Amino acid sequence: MADKAFITPNVLKWARESARMTEETAAAKVSVPIDKLKDWEAGTSQPTIRQAQTLAKAYKRPFALFFLPDIPRDFQPLQDFRKSGSKALTTSSIFIIREIQQKQAWISDVNSENNEEKLSFVGRFTIDNNPQKVAQDILSTLKINPASYKSENPIKEWIDAAETNGIFISRTSFIHTRLKLDSEELQGFAIADPYAPFVFINSDNWNAPQLFTLVHELAHIWIAETGISNEVEPELKQKDKLHPVELFCNEVAANALMPKEIVLSFDTASFQSSKEVFKAARQLGVSSFALLVRALNLGIISTSAYQKLKREADIDFAEYLKKEAIKKAKLRKKEKPGGPNYYLLQSNRNSRLFTQTVLDAFRGGFIEPTLASNLLNVQINKFQKLEAQLYR
Repeated sequence: MADKAFITPNVLKWARESARMTEETAAAKVSVPIDKLKDWEAGTSQPTIRQAQTLAKAYKRPFALFFLPDIPRDFQPLQDFRKSGSKALTTSSIFIIREIQQKQAWISDVNSENNEEKLSFVGRFTIDNNPQKVAQDILSTLKINPASYKSENPIKEWIDAAETNGIFISRTSFIHTRLKLDSEELQGFAIADPYAPFVFINSDNWNAPQLFTLVHELAHIWIAETGISNEVEPELKQKDKLHPVELFCNEVAANALMPKEIVLSFDTASFQSSKEVFKAARQLGVSSFALLVRALNLGIISTSAYQKLKREADIDFAEYLKKEAIKKAKLRKKEKPGGPNYYLLQSNRNSRLFTQTVLDAFRGGFIEPTLASNLLNVQINKFQKLEAQLYR
């Protein structure tokens, strides 16, 4: 008979509930009836060691945690700045938030213990400041000029600039192949810590919305407001549903990505049709929708012109998505067996800066191999290939 795991029942139940996992889903993970799982959580029977280990893996918790005498102190939930009526956070969102919190807590402790200087831009402003002034400070600090990006992919320049200045940027769209992140549920979040600010971006979206989300989350860092965002880059009709912090950070992002002087410099032809709007928006790395809202707010176009161009842009965007779907399908056929580059996905998910920091600590003998592997979610024998990816 298999050995029983004499776990603490209320800890087992807490681990499932904190993972936002239903009883049905958890029971299916270990191939038992729901009543059996309920018995384990009530303490009337115990799972086997293997079953408990399977649940620990499913809940993304250490197996030893199940044997604690009581529910442990966990990471505090991030403040929810999402619009009213948003979907409840599900398992995938909870897991990525917890994962980033673990990484951030570790690197913050390391930097604090090493007496690293606090980053002066974290909390430099508040929501009472002028969004334009905050945007200018972000551009100045990161040394970015939206009028002269060096490539057609500005988000990479922004990420490189942020990480050069000590801000860790994580991007992914999934926990694993069967657990995807929903951009309607979670677009991004920021942890505004003076020793190790961390930003997460859901890469489920295309690059323009991701860039807007990134700069929106940087605004959270600049005003020291840790929290979760969704519906970033809103339409005008959604304003009344947004938290004041979100409205402020959207304004900062709009001012940073589409500075007034640049938008005003566009000739009138840029707003004659949705095709011209798209060309202008592409120069700035933003969406047509973001540029149209900005132009309306600056008085460049009227409300009726905005509505007309918005309708055209909606049609164009639907066509664009069809073309992108065909393009992605062709790319998938050409991909080598094994799918996308595993090491690129992992370095993006961890943050390239975080990946390099952990690898340096591991190579220098400052942290144990097991800790390095857990922090990076990569096996030790794959470290060399992971590091090689950072220099491509």
